[in-house]
Amino acid sequence: MELKLGNHRITLEAPKGSNGVLVKNLYLSCDPYMRGRMLDFHASYIPPFTLGSAIEGFGVSKVVDSDDPNFKKGEFVAGLTNWEEYTLILNTGQLRKIQQDDAIPLSYHVGLLASGAVGQLVGQLAKLHGCYVVGSAGTSQKVELLKNKLGFDEAFNYKEESDLEAALARYFPKGIDIYFDNVGGPMLDAALGNMRVHGRVAICGMVSQNSRTDTQSFKNIFGVISKRITIKGFLQSDFLQIYPRFLEDVTSYYKQGKIVYIENMNDGLESGPAALVGLFSGKNVGKQVIRVASK
Repeated sequence: MELKLGNHRITLEAPKGSNGVLVKNLYLSCDPYMRGRMLDFHASYIPPFTLGSAIEGFGVSKVVDSDDPNFKKGEFVAGLTNWEEYTLILNTGQLRKIQQDDAIPLSYHVGLLASGAVGQLVGQLAKLHGCYVVGSAGTSQKVELLKNKLGFDEAFNYKEESDLEAALARYFPKGIDIYFDNVGGPMLDAALGNMRVHGRVAICGMVSQNSRTDTQSFKNIFGVISKRITIKGFLQSDFLQIYPRFLEDVTSYYKQGKIVYIENMNDGLESGPAALVGLFSGKNVGKQVIRVASK
């Protein structure tokens, strides 16, 4: 493939013997965990970004040249790529081929069918499994979306609550069986104060802690002992072996109208920085995606 820059033409190809693929990036996932990669924090589950290199993240891309026999020109793939127009991917083992489906937009493979947009999907899956579901959000608009569009039983604006522990007690007078945490901090502490005996907490993210430099303390931590609460970290990478089942189930739920998906699309690679910053002030409604190019 040739790319024209002014009066010059550049040939885009995967180097012979590299076993890599050259891709054109179409959609990039904009996620809160990326803020943590901007810190020199080696205790995390993913290494920090490298100074002087392109930012890395999940994306959907189109193969434009391949030195890997498992990938052919014109195929669509999802996996780790760079925030740039074209990327040479040498670790092709982490790429997943996308089987195109007219009912499923390509961008959904960095959201509904992959990572991010966790809260909206967790709540809907919990409802499908018979749970009473309460969500929290930072604006009245998002609260209404949770209740009226996503089908949560209840939802509240945490910014309007002076006492989060009391707010949760109002919605869960008999206590909480399962708490799925993406924020940490005061909300996690409030949830611990409202858990039932043998309650379970899955911790998937701590967005409230991304820019903190001090240590967060918890007044309700003793409840983990007295109520025998189970707290476990959750990373989707631990469950890749059952991803085909997840893909099949969620695709089916979506096509049947049992799951609703909300996406926030920004156009152009240049919109990426503002979109990432916007995640931490609640500007996005739904999964934040950057559209770099069309097919």
